[in-house]
Amino acid sequence: MEHVVIIGNGISGVTTARHVRKMSDKKITIISDETDYFFSRTALMYVYMGHMPFENTQPYENWFWKKNRIDLVKNRVEKIDSTNKKLLLKDGSEMSYDKLVLATGSSPNKFGWKGQELDGVSGMYSKQDLDTIEKYTKNIQRAVIVGGGLIGIELAEMLLSRNIPVTFLVREMNFWGNVLPKEESQIIANHIREHHVDLRLNTELKEIVSDENGRVKAIITTKNETIDCQFVGLTAGVSPNIGFIQDSEIECNRGILINRHLETNIPDVYAIGDCAEQENAIGRRRPIEQVWYTGRMMGETVAQTICGNRTEYKPGHWFNSAKFFDIEYQTYGWVTSRIQEDELDYYWEAPCGKKAIHVVFDKNNREFVGINTFGIRLRHEMFDRWLNEKRSVEHVLEYLKDANFDPEFYKQHEEEIIEGFNKKFGTNIQTKRKSWKRIFTTF
Repeated sequence: MEHVVIIGNGISGVTTARHVRKMSDKKITIISDETDYFFSRTALMYVYMGHMPFENTQPYENWFWKKNRIDLVKNRVEKIDSTNKKLLLKDGSEMSYDKLVLATGSSPNKFGWKGQELDGVSGMYSKQDLDTIEKYTKNIQRAVIVGGGLIGIELAEMLLSRNIPVTFLVREMNFWGNVLPKEESQIIANHIREHHVDLRLNTELKEIVSDENGRVKAIITTKNETIDCQFVGLTAGVSPNIGFIQDSEIECNRGILINRHLETNIPDVYAIGDCAEQENAIGRRRPIEQVWYTGRMMGETVAQTICGNRTEYKPGHWFNSAKFFDIEYQTYGWVTSRIQEDELDYYWEAPCGKKAIHVVFDKNNREFVGINTFGIRLRHEMFDRWLNEKRSVEHVLEYLKDANFDPEFYKQHEEEIIEGFNKKFGTNIQTKRKSWKRIFTTF
């Protein structure tokens, strides 16, 4: 019986196992040393905040794995012998495979800061990170978070839920400035400060200072300012977790190099999720995409190939969503931090400063390119459809009401948005709406 071994029990690896089992009777083994069972990584913050016990982050009951004949091995792979198709495990044992799926995820970035290995320093990615944060944030006077972005915001919200004062160091001039245009960055920066976070833009970490017991007692910034603290959260991004793989014959760059079919340079070895890097980027997507839904899609795709139906990975149009404290964020298509030369953009912001949209379109043919939304929920299905149909920006704005996710319960802003667009570009767009029945029977 063919043996499929998956290294990593995150969303990518588990999705692969589930879909291989749906399509075959192959022997399936998942190896991970993080936890006994798969859990929702995005729910870790809610465990710390007391909203749920850790057990409730597990989407499947413990009996699920045995019933579906998926063997779980809690161990660490130390070496891959791709010539003989064997894995050397940390406990000294070996495991043979016929097909190998590398789904090893990410690790928090560390940039060689002095003191980064001290007690009271942690990332916010794994269950072990959660345990470390829990241990070292009890009865402390202040925490420092290093690095902007989504994980940093989550960690700040976690700490504030326990009334721990937070200083937030961001090296860029604008918050999440490598992703968001400056207008959206300003909204989020203002919102962070409204939650009494000491946000320091254009400020970097220089050193973490130890007390006499090897625990954090302060940090020093590149501006030579000392900030007393007892915990430091490192959230300056993540990198593919490929340390042991780099010693094998499997080709790596920043991540494990793969083709469009998620295959590595070694036959019968695949890489998916956060650790994988496309040899050639797909459209405007980054070669490495550390996003939950792309990991799931990769797992579904590689399972097809493993089961004899060689399938190309096609992630479709870019989208993402997140939450910055109380402000919900969505993006569909492409709205980059710097608008491209062949594009035009339109930004609208509500007087409250907590709702906004940013629309980008092609300056030559007026084709809709993408949208960012803050505090306004819009339907993924509609934007995916408009992007597929290559609709004009005028069409998207005319029928923006059709994309509104909460038309009955929240204030509507479509007329204001369109009025501002007409004023800026000299158009005469009028808001329109199709029937809901007509919209959704076409999907």
